Amino acid sequence: MGNKENYIQLVKQAQSGDEESMNRLAEVVREPLCIYVHRLTLDDALTQDILQETLLEMFKFLDKLEKANRFWPWLLRIATNNVNDHYKREGRRRTASMSKMPQTGPKEKQEGLENLIGQELKQVVSAAMSALKPQYRAVLTLRCYEELAYSEISEVLGCSTFGARMLFVRAKKSLVKQLSRRGFGKGSLLLALALFGKMTATSEAAAAGVSVTAATTKAGLAAGLLGAVSGKALVVSLTTVSVLAVGIMVATSGPEKTAAVPGQSKAIELPVVSQAESMDQESGEYWYFFPEGAGGAVMMQQITQTGRQWLQDEYANYYHYKDTISIRNSRCRRSDLSVWRLPTDGPQLTDFLSRVEGRSVEMEYVADKSRGLLVIASSKEAGERNFWMTRHYNVMDEDYFQSDWPKDTPTIDNRDAMHRRGWTYFKITGRINGKEVRGKGRIPFVYAASRRHWPWVVLTAGENIVSQACFAGLSRPWMGLHTIDTVRRDAAEKRIWFETRYNKSTGKAQVILKPEDVQIVYTIDMEKDVIESITFSGDTGGQLQFDYLQEIDNIGSEFAEPTSKASMRVSSEGMLWLLELARNNLLEQEGSRK
Repeated sequence: MGNKENYIQLVKQAQSGDEESMNRLAEVVREPLCIYVHRLTLDDALTQDILQETLLEMFKFLDKLEKANRFWPWLLRIATNNVNDHYKREGRRRTASMSKMPQTGPKEKQEGLENLIGQELKQVVSAAMSALKPQYRAVLTLRCYEELAYSEISEVLGCSTFGARMLFVRAKKSLVKQLSRRGFGKGSLLLALALFGKMTATSEAAAAGVSVTAATTKAGLAAGLLGAVSGKALVVSLTTVSVLAVGIMVATSGPEKTAAVPGQSKAIELPVVSQAESMDQESGEYWYFFPEGAGGAVMMQQITQTGRQWLQDEYANYYHYKDTISIRNSRCRRSDLSVWRLPTDGPQLTDFLSRVEGRSVEMEYVADKSRGLLVIASSKEAGERNFWMTRHYNVMDEDYFQSDWPKDTPTIDNRDAMHRRGWTYFKITGRINGKEVRGKGRIPFVYAASRRHWPWVVLTAGENIVSQACFAGLSRPWMGLHTIDTVRRDAAEKRIWFETRYNKSTGKAQVILKPEDVQIVYTIDMEKDVIESITFSGDTGGQLQFDYLQEIDNIGSEFAEPTSKASMRVSSEGMLWLLELARNNLLEQEGSRK
């Protein structure tokens, strides 16, 4: 519903007893409420009955509404309940009759649009929508035309947030099925939704304002138009396509586009963080999405009873705190600095991490390796991270990881220049066993950037020794985990013991690896989520320092990428390449090949 600030003020004035404001509020909501109800019922007479009944209940119970900014979802829930009650009184789940559905929507609808849209096309869309269950039409209307967040849809429909998402997925699939039966191509969903929205609008202005985002339906504009045009049972004129295209917007998800978390069992020291940084103090659901399958990049979010707390998608890291969304450099991490576990972790990795940390995390193991894997792990009680209920789905290209916060939520972008860009170059300088080591590379910070600005690193020792190494044992933020976790998990993969220390005053953490003959200390900038330095001691001495470029203009050819992004020579060895470098073996091996 538009002009949100205006109706919020009207609601507050009406609740205070201002009769004029109450009447004005009824006038403001009448048309959009009528459109909503009509899209559910597809019946003019019933729409008017439900509309009057809903407005009467609004007058009666408005004083019981606690938050004025929740007025519109509250009113839609009243209307939805009234529609459902009507069907219950009939004693059956009603499917709208196509013969009773006006071809141009309510009587007030403009006549001009009828001349632009072929009757055959309108009949196909009308028939497909009429064949849907009322609850499917309801969730499609709430998501595509009312543009409500899933948390708001759950309020209207009286279900969980996940239930609202699943209902929307089923509704889309059902509509695609109905369209397919009537000759529409597979890519016609976006076009059909946009057309139905215009057909059921009450005025020319309302029809012009209908927009269905590609991000909502996961369909592109071109695909939607092509899918309809290729249908065998109909022909769409270019005029029709052009008028419909006006109401379709291609959008991406997330605030970034619109505004933009030497005792072998003693693993943690100084686990002090602020409450705002804590990522696991509230019970709820932890969602893990693997677009390429387990072992690849992971996107995560936390959903609690109060809504989504944080989200990591392919574009950025978002945190919802005190009714404000902040976009940060760093990935999520545990407030006690324990290693972040994934439900796809194999038994061997899980067992080793449990031995290092001196405690186990009882999360059900998900062995599914398919692409588009979504895993939801639910903690039972706040603070009881050892108890989980896990379920998983294969969702492929569904829209589970859109931001989905209310549009008017304030957003603050706290990222530095390189994180806002999504990737950067870096330099490595230092010495190991008296030999100079230099390096350079490129690092993406988010999954979306890794497709074009793929990661690479090249090390040079002395004058003629070059090693193209992998990122195992280094920062891999584009993979979805904080640097402190990628380093420790890489160590655990090779059964290397480690300790973790954190200094709140400096914002730096240290991860101390303890192989047999050398000690390796990582210093990690927790806010920037990058490795600052790697220090070697024991039989080997030296240090590598990392410098990340905030600005990359005028860098010339210094960072020319390797000729191929083929698999790096030592990638299969994991972080053992770094140990070999520390022990000087890798340098000697490279030197013998020159």
